[in-house]
Amino acid sequence: MTSDSFLRALADGVLVLDGGLSNQLEAAGHDLSDELWSARLLAEEPEAIVAAHRAYYAAGADVAITASYQATFEGFARRGIGREEAGELIASSVELARRAAGGFDRPLWVAASVGPYGAMLADGSEYRGRYGLGEAELYAFHRPRLEVLAGAAPDAFALETVPDADEARALVRAVRGLGVPAWLSYSVDGASTRAGQPLEEAFAVASEADEVVAVGVNCCAPADVEPAVRIAARVTGKPVVVYPNSGEEWDAGARAWAGRSTFAPEQVTGWRDAGARLVGGCCRVGPGAVAGIATALER
Repeated sequence: MTSDSFLRALADGVLVLDGGLSNQLEAAGHDLSDELWSARLLAEEPEAIVAAHRAYYAAGADVAITASYQATFEGFARRGIGREEAGELIASSVELARRAAGGFDRPLWVAASVGPYGAMLADGSEYRGRYGLGEAELYAFHRPRLEVLAGAAPDAFALETVPDADEARALVRAVRGLGVPAWLSYSVDGASTRAGQPLEEAFAVASEADEVVAVGVNCCAPADVEPAVRIAARVTGKPVVVYPNSGEEWDAGARAWAGRSTFAPEQVTGWRDAGARLVGGCCRVGPGAVAGIATALER
């Protein structure tokens, strides 16, 4: 597939996103407890990533989000992996998702995941933002990885789990000129980003950016989705992307999820009716739930 076909499909209707890559890998028996999280398997067990993507495509997902969320030059360097090899591993995330799409008889797309600066820190900062860095420093962090991912020719960038409108500004600037459309999705708490900015202000960051073709929320509680969809559609006029987590809470100290799931696939019809055009799940939302989303959306 190509970016052009992805954009045409987005204009024509609702696309189903995949679910949480990490929980699918863990369900297959892989230990993701270290700081690289699922990105560790890019080097050690890439076929496991292919299998996880295939499970979501088979469940009805139209778009797979790559295993590059926590794949950064800095994170790999802490593991003794040099810059050249790190770049190859980051780019391989797109190729693995492409390989997983082979053999299906319908159009499928790949979105290259670009996690926030806090994901590299691996200390829960992606749920807080406000790292003490300026926009220029955040741009310098994100741009090299985006260039590598663009070279691997994904259909889109997923600028995801962004906790802070300041980091969103850096990301919007960093995708310019790369020739890959992007969606921008915040991690939110009610009607604010995790850093506390009103969503009206946060979504406005992308309203005039032609490279950003959809805006929305991910890795948030399902209850926060529908109000955010309505705000995003009103502020930007762009298609809206939504993929909440299960409703459980991440304990960064224990590196584990706690609480109970509040995600139900039948909720997605309300999100679609409010303006969502890219709909899926994030952490703890597996292939069964994605199949339910596809069924609810009559895909």
